[in-house]
Amino acid sequence: MKGLKDSLSRDLARLKNIDPILVLSAVILFFTGLLVIYSATSGKGGALATLVYRQALWGVISCFAFLVVFCIGHERFFKWSVPLYVAVLAVLLLVFVLGTVSRGAQSWINVGRFLNIGAVSLQPSEAGKVALALFLSSWLFRYPPVKVRRFLGSLALAGASGALVLLQPDLGTAVVYGVITIAALFAAGTPKKYLLGTFLAGLAALPMGWMLLKEYQKLRLLVFLNPYLDPLGGGYNVIQSRIAVGAGGLFGKGFLKGTQSKLHFLPEPHTDFVFSVFAEEFGFLGAVIVIGLFTVLLWRIIGIGVRTKDSRARIFVAGVSGWFWFQTVECIAMSMGLAPVTGLPLPFVSYGGSALLSLAVALGILQSIFVSTRRQYS
Repeated sequence: MKGLKDSLSRDLARLKNIDPILVLSAVILFFTGLLVIYSATSGKGGALATLVYRQALWGVISCFAFLVVFCIGHERFFKWSVPLYVAVLAVLLLVFVLGTVSRGAQSWINVGRFLNIGAVSLQPSEAGKVALALFLSSWLFRYPPVKVRRFLGSLALAGASGALVLLQPDLGTAVVYGVITIAALFAAGTPKKYLLGTFLAGLAALPMGWMLLKEYQKLRLLVFLNPYLDPLGGGYNVIQSRIAVGAGGLFGKGFLKGTQSKLHFLPEPHTDFVFSVFAEEFGFLGAVIVIGLFTVLLWRIIGIGVRTKDSRARIFVAGVSGWFWFQTVECIAMSMGLAPVTGLPLPFVSYGGSALLSLAVALGILQSIFVSTRRQYS
């Protein structure tokens, strides 16, 4: 027992060596999200009125998860990467049996029903992002994708999780899985001709991919090109989001004074279009500050990958960087009509316990790598 206490004390003592700028930027984004969720759901009553409290509770749980993951350390997670990835694949299969349908996708498992704790749903595909980055970091380190066979094998193994998510269907998350995979392959030293060939093959497969899309997914892509093609249907979200962002002007209308969400014009204001709510109330300057926080966050994460001497860690950092970058850019661009609507949450800001928990786990591993790297240089 004494040995366990000593080990825990040593692990917690390592917290003083973490990257404070990385943590602070994530914390500020989280509390910004609480403000926006409160504003987006205020006065609506029912379940929506309690979302800010539930998100705060998820924040506490995520902080605990961060500490646990940090104390376990990235080395152990690299060792467990294959079993963790297999477990995630199993749960993604389980979604098709026990999952509930929300917004046209069977992506959630209502764990509260099985544990008798109320309506608590988890989205396994969020955990899959961390598991995929961990798996690729260990797999590509052990089997460098410098030959065609290894490259294609790595693509197939990574594509297994992406295919399961695509079948839910959740196109946006499946694309995130693809970005994580490509970023990890690039960091692992994959020959550029292989990556270029994959890109060209993807372009050639677009016509077939179009035929496989659901009708609402096709409509999302069409209204991205022209929202007024269906202004009261598929294009409605994009039009209202553009109005919200533009209405904010330079300084915004002020906290709780946004009309697009208050008058129920803006759909999903606490998740998909949370940036639109923020931009309307805090304006261009507020949006620049938030984008700046994401830039600092990504800069610090990439810095960890540049400094580390561990190839596995470098590949993991690349995968997580791709994940954070793509979701941030996609969600913000989607709010302004510059990208198709995918339903991806804005990291740390949008409502969602599963997403927040996965982000906290990823940050815990990143901080463990950072502390280890500092020790190497010192």
